[in-house]
Amino acid sequence: MTTMTETSARFREFKMPDVGEGLTEAEILKWFVQPGDTVTDGQVVCEVETAKAAVELPIPFDGVVHELRFPEGTTVDVGQVIIAIDVAPGSGDAPAPAAAPAQEPVEAPEAEAEPKGRTPVLVGYGVAESSTKRRPRKGAAAAPEAAAVAAAVQAELNGHGAPAAPTPAPAPAPAVPVQGGRPLAKPPVRKLAKDLGIDLATVVPTGKDGIITREDVHAAAAPAAPEAPAAVAPPVASAPAVAEAPAVVSDSARETRIPVKGVRKAIAQAMVGSAFTAPHVTEFVTVDVTRTMKLVAELKEDKDMVGVRVNPLLVIAKALLVAIKRNPEVNAAWDEAHQEIVQKHYVNLGIAAATPRGLIVPNIKDAHDKTLPQLAEALGELVTTARDGKTSPAAMAGGTVTITNVGVFGVDTGTPILNPGESAILAVGAIKLQPWVHKGKVKPRQVTTLALSFDHRLVDGELGSKVLADVAAILEQPKRLITWA
Repeated sequence: MTTMTETSARFREFKMPDVGEGLTEAEILKWFVQPGDTVTDGQVVCEVETAKAAVELPIPFDGVVHELRFPEGTTVDVGQVIIAIDVAPGSGDAPAPAAAPAQEPVEAPEAEAEPKGRTPVLVGYGVAESSTKRRPRKGAAAAPEAAAVAAAVQAELNGHGAPAAPTPAPAPAPAVPVQGGRPLAKPPVRKLAKDLGIDLATVVPTGKDGIITREDVHAAAAPAAPEAPAAVAPPVASAPAVAEAPAVVSDSARETRIPVKGVRKAIAQAMVGSAFTAPHVTEFVTVDVTRTMKLVAELKEDKDMVGVRVNPLLVIAKALLVAIKRNPEVNAAWDEAHQEIVQKHYVNLGIAAATPRGLIVPNIKDAHDKTLPQLAEALGELVTTARDGKTSPAAMAGGTVTITNVGVFGVDTGTPILNPGESAILAVGAIKLQPWVHKGKVKPRQVTTLALSFDHRLVDGELGSKVLADVAAILEQPKRLITWA
């Protein structure tokens, strides 16, 4: 099925699909067509960015573009019509393009664990039975008052005297309590408020029917902006007031405000959720990887590795997979709803990748079953796809353990935060030539520091230490890849 509707036998509308399981919105990054352009079934008409990745959307029928409902840069909810196609051009007068919805949308409902009441579409699943709306921009209500106060101050500084005090904007409506004073909010929002120490009774709701949204909670948690100074009457002096007024520097010249959306928004929400949910423990070990670096050089000359990318990360990834095989209990997840530890008998190895759109973590499916050449090929494809901005939401779902290579930035080590739903993450520091005691003598050796963060609810200190020690031992003596694998 396709995400489309038929307005008549001649015109069809294409709706924003759910391009990733459970996603409720996407931003239109670029239109590849304009009204009047001819399109064919399967032709990509636009690129959108979700909270997980950038995705190209193909149109599922032939015709001529009649109308683009939203401009580039607009965040559109799943299920909203984004383009109308004339599938029978020349058969009659075309209706006027539909006007964009005037009402300000509200928060989309929380995505369910399974796509109930939705049907498969072009990619992912279709819109749920309940429609979704766009969120209002924060701070919009306060803008008129702030502008008026700022105008008063500017007029005073320019020597025009004290203008009339601006009329204050009406105070926002208080939260709507129900059921004996209990504010309206969904369970995930209540949990967020609890984690941030916010009393829901003090939060002003902006959602439909007085429901408190995530944005309302974050707004309540954010420190209040300093009030603008009130207008002051000009002092009585012989010199003009403007001569004593200090210079005013425009805020726009001193600050840049960047909307938090797409991948960056998803990263922020995931990291806050992980940091305030899983108790993190991080352990460190410094290791001589001189022999690993020699192995990397040899593998580059190996005929079985021709055409694939060979670097230290490849050997480190293999070392971690072997360590997990020797300590399988570390490859698990915490199921809060059922109060269970879920052991994973497969490893989807995540690799943190820095991209122009932010940090993403695609993973190599069933990495535990791959040979070294297969693992090298998968790593190369993963990195190339991520840098090109083509990583799909499916490629970032289902990870079990992650590696983040901070060493490429010259950093010695770090304390990485777990990806939600994962049990461990290994940070790899820069590999540097350092003085090291080797066979009783101080010699220059290739040395790095590893850091392993793990969820202390399901990984205790002994298990975490064994995994980290095994990775270090393999990198110090790579021949253990053969004897331990």
